[in-house]
Amino acid sequence: MNLHNIFDEIEKADPEFTGRTSPRREVIRNMGSFGKKVALTALPLALGGLFKKAYGQTPSDVLDVLNFALTLEYLESEFYKKGVATSGLIPAGTPAFTALTRIRDDEAAHVAFLRTTIASLQGGTQPATKTFASFDYTAKNTFPDVFSNYDTFLAVAQAFEDTGVRAYKGQAPRLMGTANRAVLTAALQIHSVEARHASHLRQMRRARGAASGTLKPWITGTVSGIGSATNAIYAGEDNTMQAGVNISGITADGITISPNAATEAFDEFLTKDQVLAIVTPFLA
Repeated sequence: MNLHNIFDEIEKADPEFTGRTSPRREVIRNMGSFGKKVALTALPLALGGLFKKAYGQTPSDVLDVLNFALTLEYLESEFYKKGVATSGLIPAGTPAFTALTRIRDDEAAHVAFLRTTIASLQGGTQPATKTFASFDYTAKNTFPDVFSNYDTFLAVAQAFEDTGVRAYKGQAPRLMGTANRAVLTAALQIHSVEARHASHLRQMRRARGAASGTLKPWITGTVSGIGSATNAIYAGEDNTMQAGVNISGITADGITISPNAATEAFDEFLTKDQVLAIVTPFLA
């Protein structure tokens, strides 16, 4: 992330930004001499304080998005912590155990980053902490064996990751704008990591015969390979229209795009209300 570019873009939209932030602007510019040594978690704190000084207010829309994202990340982080720590659930000494441990660590890093960013925008006030007890991973007994049946665990993991991908995409427009660009960049980076998690989990489930071994690393229509309990997560993924164009049936270079390929080529977003409806059963 280039701080010089961030300031330059801000000034295009707000020519008076320099006057409001100097000399703080110069202080942060000078970070370039040792920028590689500065922890990533320090960046939100610096920018948060800078924006509050410059504009005299906390962007409530941004905070709403970040707190929403933090709840989702806590949901995932506590889930993987429990799964990795449950003896006999994940085959020990296997690539699967290594992969799920890495996903656990990624989700914990997302939580830490979002907490730091939110606190910086709130003048140091920390966001609420959630623990394993904050959630009901059986989803009101929909998945009663989630921590005793490895296949159920993987299915719920896929459901969480696919929800996260669509949720971040749905909230991205609320972060668009010059002053929010650093936050938007971070959110899109998290979005891409969630997508890789989802893809890998689907491959893991396919190797174990999910959906008769036909499950793909990407979403095809509304096929989840999990069952009707997760229908809401995949609602709308059978869309073949993009920018007013029906992609299905178009021929390019001698290839006619099938309905399945049309749905696979684009991920659809979920609104905040849709995501809340999906995760509510998982809240204690």
